[in-house]
Amino acid sequence: MRIKIAPSILSARFDRLADQVKEAAEAGADMLHIDIMDGHFVPNLTMGPALVKSIRPLTKIPFDAHLMVTHPQNFVEAFADAGVDDLTVHVESDHDVPATLNAIRDAGVHPGIVLNPATPFDRAVPYLGDVSLLLVMTVHPGFAGQAFRADVVPKLREARAYIDRERLDVELEVDGGIKIDTAPIAAEAGADILVSGSGIFPDRIRENLEALRAAAEKARSRSKRV
Repeated sequence: MRIKIAPSILSARFDRLADQVKEAAEAGADMLHIDIMDGHFVPNLTMGPALVKSIRPLTKIPFDAHLMVTHPQNFVEAFADAGVDDLTVHVESDHDVPATLNAIRDAGVHPGIVLNPATPFDRAVPYLGDVSLLLVMTVHPGFAGQAFRADVVPKLREARAYIDRERLDVELEVDGGIKIDTAPIAAEAGADILVSGSGIFPDRIRENLEALRAAAEKARSRSKRV
């Protein structure tokens, strides 16, 4: 299975968002990553369900929504109704994680969990049998354009090894500082999905996406040969 690329619209031009969404989809994006921030769990505020609903008709590729919010259980229904396909929630948020994951699944959406850079992989283990995605942050959440944290790579390797050993149907997603030079690092560590914002948007979207995928695929192929 090829590595999936998920452009993050947080780095898109919002005055041309519709065009940028279409361009990313036409360039071969596997899904669209949408960062939801509440101004509390993280300092910034971003888009809400109304914006997501407005761009949903523009493409049929999956919408991968990342809830960076304090009480994610309060947002499940609204974003499910807006048309997201995947909904990932932080283990660090203030909520009953199993109950939130059940609510996401009951809403007809694929549930996932997220780990901040400082959160150990062990925090994810109790939930991996109940999710479709494990998102590992390689930057602190809340701000676009941060540099990739290489100190998180061992956690990626640990997650990959556990998922494979337990034969779990869980995709390993990585978000934070993913660009042409860091995509190979994440891919070699075992990532299935690479989220990239400023590595793809706002200009030369097709060229950036194709280069990112090629670099990641080359690294993964090399790692499988050794």
